[in-house]
Amino acid sequence: MTAPSRKRIVITGLGVVSPVGQGIDPFWSNITGGKCGIDQISAFDTEGYSCTIAGEVRNFDATEAFPSPKEVRRTDRFAQLSIHAAWQALKDSEINLDKTNRERVGAFIGSGIGGLATLEDQHNNLLNRGPGRISPFFIPMMILNMGSGMFSLYHGLRGPNVATCSACATASHAIGEAWRTLVMGDADVMFAGGTEAAVTPTAIAGFAAMKALSTRNENPETASSPFDAERDGFVMGEGAGVVMLEELEHAKARDARIYCELVGYGNTADAHHMTAPAPEGEGGARAMRMALKSGGLNPENISYINAHGTSTPQGDVCETQAIKNIFGNHANKLAVSSTKGATGHMLGAAGAVEMAVCCKAIQTDIVPPTINYQNADPNCDLDYVPNQAREMKVEAIANNSFGFGGHNACLVAKKFRG
Repeated sequence: MTAPSRKRIVITGLGVVSPVGQGIDPFWSNITGGKCGIDQISAFDTEGYSCTIAGEVRNFDATEAFPSPKEVRRTDRFAQLSIHAAWQALKDSEINLDKTNRERVGAFIGSGIGGLATLEDQHNNLLNRGPGRISPFFIPMMILNMGSGMFSLYHGLRGPNVATCSACATASHAIGEAWRTLVMGDADVMFAGGTEAAVTPTAIAGFAAMKALSTRNENPETASSPFDAERDGFVMGEGAGVVMLEELEHAKARDARIYCELVGYGNTADAHHMTAPAPEGEGGARAMRMALKSGGLNPENISYINAHGTSTPQGDVCETQAIKNIFGNHANKLAVSSTKGATGHMLGAAGAVEMAVCCKAIQTDIVPPTINYQNADPNCDLDYVPNQAREMKVEAIANNSFGFGGHNACLVAKKFRG
């Protein structure tokens, strides 16, 4: 299969704020080293909660990515995380914005939920102190487009600007739609990704009420166990991931370091259920097929899949079935891993953080492990790279993200060659 003739898009900058590291280098070292960032929740008192564990970003200071400490105080944590991750990607890319047409630099940075902590705080103000004590910054702090909007404001980026929201597929949709924007010629550079700060009382209580969260509170570091037979639900994670995408000729003109070439994107809906995946992961399978087709790749061209793999009983089986349906016999030759055992499920940030994982896998020819994999599930029977990173040739990857509402996204990237 041959890709259609069009503009080529490469990834030249990476930014990650996660429970296992802030900055791409420490993050990658910890992910490949099998470290876990999940522990007892410190953000609030968990007395009475069925789930008391999460992947928190500890010792986080957003100040260096902001014009002033006052600006930090005027943003919710979700926006702070995303602005810092985008700032990291900007620095990592080594682009000089003063020599770049900022009308052709944009940002698509989304969130699954947005400023939930701000909503909780201001609702308490309303109940306890009355409507006159609501902060004038309440609305702009809460709305989920502020990561994208404020990053662009701080850096004078006047190109396309959107905030995606599709639950756990948010960041992958942001990257995919940014890729399309560049392919269409509407920009030269795009910052794209997602952010989430949902380790809050309401969010943990809400997901627990759905029976979506692990309750293995006594062993937080092993509670998130994608594809393991004893998995019992996901563990909440917070953080942000942003990648900088660039039109190839623009990147070459400034002699940019290129992590990989983003070549394909699939975007489908299950149209099946509010929260449950379609039988056999049918919607996710179509997203993978669409991404491969748009990238001009055959299934056997893929070396590694970063799975959505959230550690839920139903979701992991459906994704396994979807991979087998699309990749056929090649499914048994694929390396498939989920890094959510290390980070927890970062919801709207997950796809971008995991795209950064894929970029590093392509760059280093190392794939990260699925940690906490101890008990084989007969319904999950692929090679999940258990517990230890693996050195192998990584020519091309697929990155899966599936969200409540039946949203499915798949990104396909490959080694850059000329």
